[in-house]
Amino acid sequence: MYVIGTAGHVDHGKSTLVEKLTGIDPDRLREEKERGMTIDLGFAWLPLPDGNEVSIVDVPGHERFVNNMLAGVGGIDMALFVVAADESVMPQTREHLAILDLLQVKRGLVAVTKRDLVEDDWLDLVSVEIEDLLEGTTLEGSPVIPVSGTTGEGLPELIAAIQQRLDEGEPRKDLGRPRLPIDRAFTISGFGTVVTGTLMDGVLEVGQEVALEPTGRKSRIRGLQSHKNKLDRVSPGTRVAANLVGISHEDVARGEVLTTSGWLESSTAIDVRLKVLADAPRPVRHNMFATVHFGSSETVARVRLLEKDLAYPGDSTWAQLKLDRSEAIVKGDFFVIRSNNSTLGGGHVVEPHARRHRRNHRPILDRLEVMGQGTDRDIILKSIEASEPSVFDDLVKRANLSDDVVRAELEGLVAEGLTVILGDGPTGLGTMVYTAVGWSGLTIKAGDFLDGYHRQYPLRTGAPREELRSRLGMKQQVFGHVLARLHAGGLLVEDGTAVRRAGHVRTLSDEQCLVTDQYVDTLKTNPYSPPTDSPPDTELLGMLADEGRIVRVSDSVVFEAGAYGEMLDGVKTRIEEHGEITVADVRDMFGASRKYALALLDYLDQQRVTRRVGDARVLR
Repeated sequence: MYVIGTAGHVDHGKSTLVEKLTGIDPDRLREEKERGMTIDLGFAWLPLPDGNEVSIVDVPGHERFVNNMLAGVGGIDMALFVVAADESVMPQTREHLAILDLLQVKRGLVAVTKRDLVEDDWLDLVSVEIEDLLEGTTLEGSPVIPVSGTTGEGLPELIAAIQQRLDEGEPRKDLGRPRLPIDRAFTISGFGTVVTGTLMDGVLEVGQEVALEPTGRKSRIRGLQSHKNKLDRVSPGTRVAANLVGISHEDVARGEVLTTSGWLESSTAIDVRLKVLADAPRPVRHNMFATVHFGSSETVARVRLLEKDLAYPGDSTWAQLKLDRSEAIVKGDFFVIRSNNSTLGGGHVVEPHARRHRRNHRPILDRLEVMGQGTDRDIILKSIEASEPSVFDDLVKRANLSDDVVRAELEGLVAEGLTVILGDGPTGLGTMVYTAVGWSGLTIKAGDFLDGYHRQYPLRTGAPREELRSRLGMKQQVFGHVLARLHAGGLLVEDGTAVRRAGHVRTLSDEQCLVTDQYVDTLKTNPYSPPTDSPPDTELLGMLADEGRIVRVSDSVVFEAGAYGEMLDGVKTRIEEHGEITVADVRDMFGASRKYALALLDYLDQQRVTRRVGDARVLR
């Protein structure tokens, strides 16, 4: 399916031509019929000689309704550019052509309407003027066909040319991510809310769960129509009317996007390549406010120029648009900016989820250059660099490429040693990817942290896992995969809740060995009521506990490991025989004071060996 959009100056006969071609009056509003002027978008469809149908979006030509015009041409495959023979090129002729050029509409036809009102010599002059106007634009070389909406002259030739131009193009890409920018929302009695738009990507099906972005409201498709025919499934490039369940048409606005949940994240900051029109009435200033049009959406944005303070007519530059409200945009989308009812320029989106950048920073500009003009491989690498580690499905969205393309490129990058895969491998949707440079930096950072930790705490088994995770700034899910990879690569070893450098061994000096041995021997002299004064320093105590030579049951009470084992067995046996044990029982069993008995039982509660019930303990 294809969509044609009209363009041209007001009163040049666009709607009349559409009605003559299709038999459908695209002017649906009473005010339009009363004034004889198109105000909002109109829709029709044309049967082609090959038996297929093409959708037509008719747009207003008056300068006051350029915003409505922009809402209709964002998703077209071909332009039907209309110029009246009796008036030739006019202001909105030029502005509409500039918009089509900014939106990179590369297929088009020029219909010179009102052919019956002029002589042949005048018509030839108008045709030459149009050809000169098209030069240097995306519509350069488009066929120019004189027609009359009154007599029907030239219409068969125009239809044949439409068929030929559509046959010359490639079908719209299907990346499997449905996206329908909404240009109308209304209600039909007995059916409820209906939204219309041109399906940009993916397929929509009856019964499918959908979402409206950026609001996130959920719904389900009750029915689908195209050209008043009921369909179960529609493909990219189709003009669609979708009947939605459980949502009011008053809650749906032009510019929202109908899609599936989970992939299209809205944004308020986007990086763009901005082209200022050669005949723009004024330059674009850094930090100026402008109206920005994406698809069927219109919003206000601050234009942050990244290379200069002023972008003059004819300039092309990198910029960031800080949007007044969140918009559902993807990489590669085209846009137009306007100010004071004048079109200043436009371009395409390079990064739909941008961070604030330093201005005139060469690495940032180089990265944007790659994201805008690079190969699929280059774009994937830069996308990974921007957010390491990149999850596979996020990478697919960021690069705006198909799953298969990203998967194939990743496999090649891994084979060449340019990327490192964590998780399930290149085919898993949860796969996490680093660039080789990014992974190398991570391993150095992890290694440096562990080396420093071991120098500071040489007697500890290793650093707490959570401390390493915090230093690396990672989420828990990612950290688990990173640890597994670092372990497999021989950088570190996991030891319980600690992480240490592979090969790290705790070594005591002769003096420290003497201190620890004497301390343990002291504990053994009175095993159930060991001395609590003059313990060695905390690091030595921790090491003795790690080695299993002592058990610290509280800050002040430490038992020799053998004595603790005997007390533990005694407590368990007593409970098994009597059903419970008290502090007094422990005190009497081991001849210890209440301080030791209470500390022991509290510790066993903490270790989930026992559970307190009133003044007694029972086994868990």
